[in-house]
Amino acid sequence: MTGKTQSTSKIVQLLFGLLAYVSLGIGLVAIVVPGLPTTEFILLAAWAATKSSPRLSAWLENHRLFGPILFNWRNGKIIARRAKVSATVSMLLCAIVMLVMLDHGWPIYLAIAGMSLGNLWIWSRPERHTQPL
Repeated sequence: MTGKTQSTSKIVQLLFGLLAYVSLGIGLVAIVVPGLPTTEFILLAAWAATKSSPRLSAWLENHRLFGPILFNWRNGKIIARRAKVSATVSMLLCAIVMLVMLDHGWPIYLAIAGMSLGNLWIWSRPERHTQPL
C-alpha cells in the first residue's frame, strides 16, 4: 500500500492502528472459536491497516491465509465457497450449542437471527470472478 491512503493526523493513525491490531487479534481467535467470524475481522483489520500501517497492510496482503481472502474481496467482493460453507457450519454449530446449553430467551434468538442475516449476506456475495461476455 502506498502512503496516500494513510491518515494525516497521528491520533487518527493511532486509532486506526489500534482497530487494525484488535481486529486482527479477534480474527485470529475466531479461527478456532466457532460462531465468531474470521473473514469480517480480517477485512476490517486490512482496511484499518491501510489507513495506519503500511507494514501491517503489506503483511496481511502477503499472508498465505489472509492474502487470498483480501485479494478476492478487493477484486469483486468475492467470498470463496469454502469460506461460505465454513461460516455456515460454524454458525450452525454455535446456534445448536446455544440452544442446548443456554436458557431460551430473547438474547439467544437475537444472536441466532443475527447469524442468520450474516449468513444470508455471505451467501449473496459472488464466489468467483464473472467473465465479461
